[in-house]
Amino acid sequence: MTQTDDVVRLVHHVLGAEVVGVYPHGSAVLGGLRPRSDIDVLAVVRRRLTARQRRALLDGALALSGSGEPGRSARPVELTVAVHGDVRPWRYPPVCEFQYGEWLRDSCLRGEVPSRAPSADLAPLITMVLLGRVSLAGPPPWEVLDPVPRRDLEHAMLSGVPELLAGLMSDTRNAVLTLARIWMTLTTGEIGSKDAAADWALPRLPGEHRAVLAHARAVYLGLEPERWEPLLARVRPCAGQVVRALERPAAAHGVRLPPG
Repeated sequence: MTQTDDVVRLVHHVLGAEVVGVYPHGSAVLGGLRPRSDIDVLAVVRRRLTARQRRALLDGALALSGSGEPGRSARPVELTVAVHGDVRPWRYPPVCEFQYGEWLRDSCLRGEVPSRAPSADLAPLITMVLLGRVSLAGPPPWEVLDPVPRRDLEHAMLSGVPELLAGLMSDTRNAVLTLARIWMTLTTGEIGSKDAAADWALPRLPGEHRAVLAHARAVYLGLEPERWEPLLARVRPCAGQVVRALERPAAAHGVRLPPG
């Protein structure tokens, strides 16, 4: 029994016949799990969750999700739930019924429960599910989900840049790699793994900014321990360089980006 199997079992235990399908996304479908990858799962359901179901999903996700630190068996879990009628037919921005990820652990332990809310992040998430073409339960994803128009995908990714920059110094590895992936996608139209995005972006960065992205890539792949202290002064300039590369597409989408 894998950790992914445990997540699927949790979804079925809590939601039962309401489940339309359960699908992986993220690293699992973009080249395979890396040492620092999360377990990323989307569950599509028929109806909105009750308060009791929402609480049970949260309790289960908190128990299953780990820190992802080297030497520890449990990976972080990101569990997202969408109501089928909210995402098919597709419209933007879509509505997320429930989402848990490790960045929410502290607030959830203080008593907050993830609530229903518009979420542009569903656009790249569903795009990755459809690219992966894998079902963990239920019909294949293309029978359940509509493709996301490229303009909506690009707008969603650009809309997430301010949040990434806000967490740049607290979640440096993830923020730097995700910025690289956004840059690659808006330039090439392709979504790749975080390390593939770093490989694409590194030769396109000026030399003085490469060490930050190279370290984020190496940590993600388990090749180096995570030590940002020697590079802290170079993190924001590296992020700022990527943000400047995104300014033109952001302007075309009417998205205002903060400085890096």
